[in-house]
Amino acid sequence: MRATVGDQLVQHGRVVGQHDKVGEIVEVLGQEGNPPYRVRFEDGHEGLCSPGPDTEIRHKDTHASGR
Repeated sequence: MRATVGDQLVQHGRVVGQHDKVGEIVEVLGQEGNPPYRVRFEDGHEGLCSPGPDTEIRHKDTHASGR
């Protein structure tokens, strides 16, 4: 999994009814775009993330066009 600053990190809900948690990657701490990432979530919370299998990276070039 690789990301750049400005990409979105989406943590999918793990149980029925749980909403996805979406944040913007504000810093890439691993080498060559690898985790961990510093992420600012929609509620303003900021934290370090090492994404697991329930996580998706939406690259800024694709989510800017509406995807």
